[in-house]
Amino acid sequence: MAVSTTLKLPEPLKSRIAPLAEAAGKSPHAWMIEALEERVEQSEAYAAFMVEALEADREMSETGEGYAMEDVHQYLLNKLEGKPAKRPKPIKF
Repeated sequence: MAVSTTLKLPEPLKSRIAPLAEAAGKSPHAWMIEALEERVEQSEAYAAFMVEALEADREMSETGEGYAMEDVHQYLLNKLEGKPAKRPKPIKF
C-alpha cells in the first residue's frame, strides 16, 4: 500500500529531474520513486557488505589465517579470463 509524503525539492534539483524523467519516458514522480528505490537498495547492500567484512575481519583475527592478496588477485584474473583457477589456500599471519 502506498503512503503519501511531502518532499520539498530545491528548484535547481527539480529542474534537473524533469528532463531526465522525460528521457526515461517516465513522470518525474515515477523517476524519483525509482531513484529512491535504487538508493535504498544500494544502502542496504553496503550495510550487508560491511557486516560481512567485519565478520571476516573478526574471524581472521581469531584464527590468524588469511589470504595473500597476490594469490587472490591471480585467482580472480584467471576466473575472469576463463582459465582454470585453484582457490587460494589460507596462510597464517
